Amino acid sequence: MQTVLIVIHLMIVAVLIGAVLLQKSEGGGLGMGGGAGFMSSRGTANLLTRTTAILAVGFFITSLLLTWLAGLDRKPTSILGTLPGQTQSGSATPVAPTGGGVLDQLKKADEQQSPAAPAGPQAPQSQ
Repeated sequence: MQTVLIVIHLMIVAVLIGAVLLQKSEGGGLGMGGGAGFMSSRGTANLLTRTTAILAVGFFITSLLLTWLAGLDRKPTSILGTLPGQTQSGSATPVAPTGGGVLDQLKKADEQQSPAAPAGPQAPQSQ
């Protein structure tokens, strides 16, 4: 269903771009005059304006439908109160954080990896 809506959405976008590009600029800012066409300039403007409005409504409707379809499978989750590597299995009791915050855990992990780290900045030494 989502794939069909995406294809319809892209077709609407392509036709909408074409309809906007076919419209005559307001005041002739681009320097292009309207040549002889199959309809008068007033009739063409009305047709393109209505077509653009209908396509814009279709664009917004398909955008809203795609957003709604994308959110159907989304389940609410929380990153607060869970430890890394642990998933919530439907329990209502939050997990209390242990050992401080994330920065404290990173500092402990860094200390475990390099126990003999220098206390401050060191001058470069040649080998």
